[in-house]
Amino acid sequence: MNPQTRFNIWYWIAAVIGILLIQQVVTTALRVAEIPYSEFEQYLEQGKVAEVAVSDRFIQGVLKQPLPDGRTQFVTTRVEPDLATQLERHGVRFSGQVENTFVRDLLSWIVPMAIFIGVWLFLLRRMGGGLGGGLMQIGRSKAKIYMEANTGVTFDDVAGVDEAKAELQEVVAFLKDPKEYGRLGGRMPKGILLVGPPGTGKTLLAKAVAGEAKVPFFSISGSEFVEMFVGVGAARVRDLFEQARTKAPAIIFIDELDALGRARGIGPTGGHDEKEQTLNQLLVELDGFDSSTGLVLIGATNRPEILDPALLRAGRFDRQVLVDRPDKLGRIQILNVHLKKAKLGPDVDAEKIAALTPGFTGADLANLVNEATLLATRRHADAVTMQDFNNAIERMVAGLEKRNRLLNPKEREIVAYHEMGHALVAMALPGVDPVHKVSIIPRGVGALGYTIQRPTEDRFLMTAEELENKMAVLLGGRAAEWIVFRHLSTGAADDLARVTDIARAMVTRYGMSERLGNVALEKDQRAFLSPNPLLGGPREREFSDMTAAVVDEEVRRIVDEVFDRTLAILIERRSLLERTARRLLETETLDEQELKQLVGDQAEASAPKVAPVH
Repeated sequence: MNPQTRFNIWYWIAAVIGILLIQQVVTTALRVAEIPYSEFEQYLEQGKVAEVAVSDRFIQGVLKQPLPDGRTQFVTTRVEPDLATQLERHGVRFSGQVENTFVRDLLSWIVPMAIFIGVWLFLLRRMGGGLGGGLMQIGRSKAKIYMEANTGVTFDDVAGVDEAKAELQEVVAFLKDPKEYGRLGGRMPKGILLVGPPGTGKTLLAKAVAGEAKVPFFSISGSEFVEMFVGVGAARVRDLFEQARTKAPAIIFIDELDALGRARGIGPTGGHDEKEQTLNQLLVELDGFDSSTGLVLIGATNRPEILDPALLRAGRFDRQVLVDRPDKLGRIQILNVHLKKAKLGPDVDAEKIAALTPGFTGADLANLVNEATLLATRRHADAVTMQDFNNAIERMVAGLEKRNRLLNPKEREIVAYHEMGHALVAMALPGVDPVHKVSIIPRGVGALGYTIQRPTEDRFLMTAEELENKMAVLLGGRAAEWIVFRHLSTGAADDLARVTDIARAMVTRYGMSERLGNVALEKDQRAFLSPNPLLGGPREREFSDMTAAVVDEEVRRIVDEVFDRTLAILIERRSLLERTARRLLETETLDEQELKQLVGDQAEASAPKVAPVH
């Protein structure tokens, strides 16, 4: 049974019991004794009755002497038709009256009932606070309304997404002067969809548009439309658009649109899901409003691939604006915005920080500045230094340091050789991101050590040779363990998983296998905006078992040949591996400068000339 229904049932049971008890108390409080008519006649014969009031059915009166229980008032059911003769014969003053039980009913029934109903409505309103303000307001929109410039955000607060800002500039111009903007017959897109990974600033951009245009801004999340009651979502959509029309020109912003606009017909409910009804109402509203009135709908999602096609057709969300992860220049701009709020040391350089943070979103960079500030505060510094930013980046990328996690000497030695294997292979191969730091201090959940590489530039394409070099760096740790200890450990589990994914992608998606040719054998089912273009999600197979066997053979061949190449690199640098590993065991951490001093030019000068694997 629904908890709300169970509460209502028990409440009304308690209310009925309470009303009966109140009625009993009220009746007792009135101090009226109910006596039989025969007893009334006896009192009458004995002259104990002072006065009575006679109605059609009852006789109420007052006795000259109290009853044994102390009461003097009585009531009895009228039986004798010639009552007046008897009363007159005994000298009793009497009168007739119309029976009126209003006061008694008011005290015993109506007032308690009104009290219990009032308490019930009060509790329902309190319990319904999460349902949009109570039971009677459940269909009202829950959108937060920011009037005019109250968003507190302008385009000056948004950095690193210049293309998206340029796309939205004309929205601002249209909202400021709809008539001038449409004088040539053009119209503003009804809906603008902001598409991008989480944390790239989609919500901030929408608020900036409202702040620049100085119009009311209705903000709501897609999940807030749907409740447990059928029809509530559609009612809230209608109410939201009605409110916005009354305040036009205005902006309606629906965040996380995928929670509301998921493609219909793919669920187990066969098209009768409440979310689908809400989506249908949204589609109707998008068709119904005139964009020339100054009403603009902005949506945001990081999963555009699951949105319903009807939502994205022309005339609805007919413009999509990509808000992607910022490049290096964009990261510098974002950092300059956030660094204004921090007290910085003279060595802090936004360009150096941006070079260390490829792939970071605007939210990540804001969090980075905050983490660095907290680290400087923790050590009671007067300003935030570049070292604080380096430590904050390591904390965000590799996890929190676990200095209390003590490894035995044998494990520390294995981890040291493993990490130096990664570093030396990376320093020996051309086109590989340079090594920034190597450490054997445990971090995060399971990392016993880590090697951080710093990209010199943003990369969007990779050749087969570069992918093989990336795999070689990942296999460097296992190769070093095999060369030094002649055994393998579980420390390379994550490295092997990533190497296998890269090799399989080379064979099945990128057509980099001569044996299979230039064909794509698998469809990548990863999210459209996945942060890693190499590592996909579940893949859809559309080839025969014979081809699958060839794929497995090719993947293994590529991994084995890359591993042999990695062994050759480290065998030639065996003395360098021993020297740097012992140094790492002593200091626990080696930065870029120390690595260059230890390695010098030996790595590049003695790099083996091994042909790329194909």
